[in-house]
Amino acid sequence: MRSTLFRTKDVEQSIRDTEAPEHALRKSLSALDLTVFGVGVVIGTGIFVLTGKIAKETAGPAVALSFVVAGAVCALAALCYAEFASTVPVAGSAYTFSYASLGEFPAWIIGWDLILELALGCAVVAVGWSGYIRSLLDTAGLHLPRGLSGTHEGAFGFDLLACLLVLVLTGVLVAGIKLSSRVTNAIVAVKVSVVLLVIVVGAFFVTGANYDPFVPPAEPTTGSSDLTAPLVQLVFGYTPSNFGVLGIFTAAAVVFFAFIGFDIVATAAEETRNPQRDLPRGVLGSLVICTLLYVAVSVVVTGMQKYTELTVDAPLADAFKAVGHPFWAGLISFGAAVGLTSVCMILLMGQTRVFFAMSRDGLLPRTFSRVHPRFGTPYRSTVLLGGVVAVVAGFTSIDELAELVNIGTLFAFVVVAAGVVLLRRQRPDLHRAFRTPLVPYLPALSVLASLWLMLNLPAETWLRFGLWMVVGTVVYFLYGRRHSRLGQEPTGRS
Repeated sequence: MRSTLFRTKDVEQSIRDTEAPEHALRKSLSALDLTVFGVGVVIGTGIFVLTGKIAKETAGPAVALSFVVAGAVCALAALCYAEFASTVPVAGSAYTFSYASLGEFPAWIIGWDLILELALGCAVVAVGWSGYIRSLLDTAGLHLPRGLSGTHEGAFGFDLLACLLVLVLTGVLVAGIKLSSRVTNAIVAVKVSVVLLVIVVGAFFVTGANYDPFVPPAEPTTGSSDLTAPLVQLVFGYTPSNFGVLGIFTAAAVVFFAFIGFDIVATAAEETRNPQRDLPRGVLGSLVICTLLYVAVSVVVTGMQKYTELTVDAPLADAFKAVGHPFWAGLISFGAAVGLTSVCMILLMGQTRVFFAMSRDGLLPRTFSRVHPRFGTPYRSTVLLGGVVAVVAGFTSIDELAELVNIGTLFAFVVVAAGVVLLRRQRPDLHRAFRTPLVPYLPALSVLASLWLMLNLPAETWLRFGLWMVVGTVVYFLYGRRHSRLGQEPTGRS
């Protein structure tokens, strides 16, 4: 039993599987495309909302330092992803990496985790996009019927805009990765232009007195004993504090989630023309750009308006209104709506690639690993998952489940960091175009940092995550283990 659960798939076999014509994805992406994908999925509504919200509630103007800390934690994981992606340039990201280093069952678990993370993330983002569009339509005097505007305050409804967005993006993804890349490039160009414009214009309204104090005096938080409390508080009795030096790190645990998505770049490994060179550039390049933009926006918003006066729902837009410039507030809402489009598409793309890789390995039905004869995309898995996500986005109010996206990402970070160390020991002979520095110390630090952030998530999030993992384990033993190609071919190592 143990030997079958932890049988590994050789890197060479993974690469050979990408050469089968009916299961081969088309290679058309460059380092620039990958960097744009990373920026496109990370820079979303968070840059317009999260920066001011956390400044007001947790860190004050020092929120800029919180973004630096969170970026450093992500950089640890990014260095591990870069080595794996350049060594195993195969679709599936953390799932594929785990299969090569930890074994089949851990790979299944991380793949099952990623399916939930990316599907739920895409649905949540689509619902958020719908809210921005409805707001812009209301401003123009156009109003959707309440029954087609989603669930509101207990009243059941269908979110037509969110559903349509997912269906349209599904069609774009089926039509080809290069078309998806071009659409993303256009969206990201508009989004980043709006962000840079906001930074430049906002800099003219910065007042130095608003930065005093840069690190506000510490304030203890009110403890909670129910499942909404962070797990670290229930287990160890540690209660995080707001503001002060510790508040910077408390805020970092929150703003970290604004960076979620850069790892999706690795899911496009198989569709990259020169993955050994371009994947590390895409992963690390997008992370650096996003960190700089987050820091710049946080510096501007806390300089425009005193952190105690910032609003929670739309702090950056309201900051421009406070200085008498509502036009820029409207531009911010437009930028947020445009930005969420690319976030939704790239999350959906990442999910379909993980599903495709698991299907090609036989852990899910093999029919979903067929690629379109003309477009070279995994059209069956894309249509299936796009339809499911569209239904979830249209019918379900899932705001309270959004933190499942966070714990799923952090779990993937832990697995990838551990996998780098294991694969170094198991296969020192492999060519590594990019090597993570200071192994095993840097991966160990990445594991500890990710676990700490996971412990800061509510206990109920851990319970929901555990339930999803139990369901995944049942599915694996009922289907995946029996249909695994590795179990049917003498190619694996135990």
